[in-house]
Order: sequence, then C-alpha cells, then structure tokens
Amino acid sequence: MAEESAKEESNPTQDQDGSEDVAQAEGVEEDEDLGGEEGGGSRSMDLILDIPLTVTVELGRSKMLINDLLQLGQGSVVELTKLVGEPLEVLVNQKLVARGEVVVVNEKFGVRLTDIVSPMERVQSLG
Repeated sequence: MAEESAKEESNPTQDQDGSEDVAQAEGVEEDEDLGGEEGGGSRSMDLILDIPLTVTVELGRSKMLINDLLQLGQGSVVELTKLVGEPLEVLVNQKLVARGEVVVVNEKFGVRLTDIVSPMERVQSLG
C-alpha cells in the first residue's frame, strides 16, 4: 500500500483511481514514434514479431459417420482425401500460405516448402 501511494505521488499523470491520463500518455508515445528517427518503423515492427501464430500442416482430410468413428480402434486406418505425392498444405492461423512435401530431419517430420501462396491468391481465397 505504501508503494502504491508513493507511485501515485511521483506520477502526476495518474488519477486517484490509479488510471493514467490517456491524453498525456498517448502524446508521449506519439512523440517517441514520430521523433524523426530512421529506426522508428523497425520499432513498430518489433512489437508484432513476438505475436504467436498457429502453424498447421495438413496431411489430408476424411469424412465419416459417427458410427464409423465409434468403431475406430487401435490399428484402424483412416483413409484421407490426399493422394501419395500430392503436396501438403501449410496453414498459418487457418489460412493457406504454402504447400510442401514431407521430409525427415533428425528423426522428426518436417515440411520442405515447394510453393508459397501469392498475396493475390490469399485475397481470392477469402471471397
């Protein structure tokens, strides 16, 4: 409690409820970003570089009835729609960004990218 009251006294931009005065805080940020530094754009880019993304490699799909699903057991084989040799799809946050082929690296599966989806193709897939 003593630390909180000391912080409030030393920081004139905080209201009594502990929230910052938004106008003053935003003004400071704008001054820093628009300071005329050539690296200002890279600072903004640094903010998004640590955002986690979900990367999925899709081997294939299958449709089945609930009854068939309930019959699955150890050793069952699920037939997929993709053919042998057909490229896998690489999805980032459920959006197709590339295609590739399966490789083995140090006893782990990997994907060698063979085709990157163009920005125009990505826009067309949205519609």
